Amino acid sequence: MEEDDVTIREQNFHSQVREYIICFLLFAVLYIVSYCIITRYKKKSDDHEDEDAVVNRISLYLCTFTLAVSGGAVLLLPFSIVSNEILLSLPKNYYIQWLNGSLIHGLWNLVSLFSNLCLFVLMPFAYFFLESEGFAGSKKGIKARVLETFVMLFLLGLLILGIVWVASALIDNDAASMESLYDLWEFYLPYLYSCISLMGGLLLLMCTPVGLSRMFTVMGQLLVKPTILEDLDEQIYCIQLQEEALERRLNGIGSNSHYHGNCQHLYKELDNIRNQRSKLERRKKASGWEKNLLYPIVMLILLAGTALSVMFVALNIVYLLLDETALPKGSTDKGIRSASASTSFGVVQAIVEILLMFYLMVSSVVGFYSLRVFQGLTPRKDDTTMTTIIGCCVSILVLSSALPVMSRTLGITRFDLLGDFGRFNWLGNFYIVLSYNLLFAVVTTLCLVRKFTSAVREELLKALGLDKLNLSNSPTDPESGKHSANGHQKTL
Repeated sequence: MEEDDVTIREQNFHSQVREYIICFLLFAVLYIVSYCIITRYKKKSDDHEDEDAVVNRISLYLCTFTLAVSGGAVLLLPFSIVSNEILLSLPKNYYIQWLNGSLIHGLWNLVSLFSNLCLFVLMPFAYFFLESEGFAGSKKGIKARVLETFVMLFLLGLLILGIVWVASALIDNDAASMESLYDLWEFYLPYLYSCISLMGGLLLLMCTPVGLSRMFTVMGQLLVKPTILEDLDEQIYCIQLQEEALERRLNGIGSNSHYHGNCQHLYKELDNIRNQRSKLERRKKASGWEKNLLYPIVMLILLAGTALSVMFVALNIVYLLLDETALPKGSTDKGIRSASASTSFGVVQAIVEILLMFYLMVSSVVGFYSLRVFQGLTPRKDDTTMTTIIGCCVSILVLSSALPVMSRTLGITRFDLLGDFGRFNWLGNFYIVLSYNLLFAVVTTLCLVRKFTSAVREELLKALGLDKLNLSNSPTDPESGKHSANGHQKTL
């Protein structure tokens, strides 16, 4: 008996060590990728080692950690679905015994823990540490900035706890709820993270439909469109005439300081014209398969992904109306191969669900940066400040943490939420879940209808040569004035 107990303890020990090693390797890969992404956009600083350089480096490491956690949150459901399908297909294979329910649950719990840590501790610390200078009258240095940062974190924590306490007391005023107000670990943090997840779900609801319609424009800018009823040679010739006219005007003005402001405007307009000419030349040099085959295929893939997303949401609405057990729920079962996550079409449906989840995440990020409110957070290559990077990391963390919940709430997948992700209070509210599905379906449909009708109208006007008449712009519109100015230059 003692030997059996020792053997069981050894097996448990080796299993835990194996899980820790796998989690560490996965996170190391995510950390390296995140570091490469952030350093690509971070504003280049001097190599001089000073106090600000140390602060920037610490903030960079914290942002990299947060972005790696965001990547882990995005990969949670796809990794769990793939693991579930592999275990169902090969239940007794020796070489995949490491891929078990304990590992999957551990990953979900770690991502949930690190998401809370980054959102409530690391990112506020990075921001306050970056903006701190030390208290007045104290000796300047790293220690003074760290002290000020911790004081600001303490005050922020008191403010958040007070807001949550008041909100909880107003919503639930029964005796049990009043007693739970004094339980910090079991009540405050889960309730606070539940509110953050609801806010993230609402942010996804606002960004994803916009991103789904915006994806067509983004891919249209990256790819070469087919030339239908367009004469590229004539357009290039007109652009060259505009460019030559602007160059003659700039040469005529010369270095006269009286026209300095006008010169800046002309130089900016000249850069825009040169960019337009380079785009037209790229379209002219593109091969036939790239213009006539690749572009339509990519557009059809985007359209199919969007249509499948709306179809899944519509089916989920029907399921919710017919059966209340379709509500998203958490799973406490340590095993994950009790049933397939895609019972209708097996592995094919699982692959489609994973692709849709990645598509929704990319669309939500595109939609987030397309909204006018968040356009100031758009990162630029080698020209993004650390404050902007912190804002981007927090935004992406909120979006990615809410992605598994949104995917399950919308019915994109039937895989049960694991760990703390399935303990959110609002997931069991039928009216919230149903309203979320209805809003997503309606807003996505409206965005797509508006997108395609405006695109078709613009293309028809452009093909018929009526785009120069400014039918869609009023005479007082600045864009109208810009086009008419270009048209005047063409006549020159």
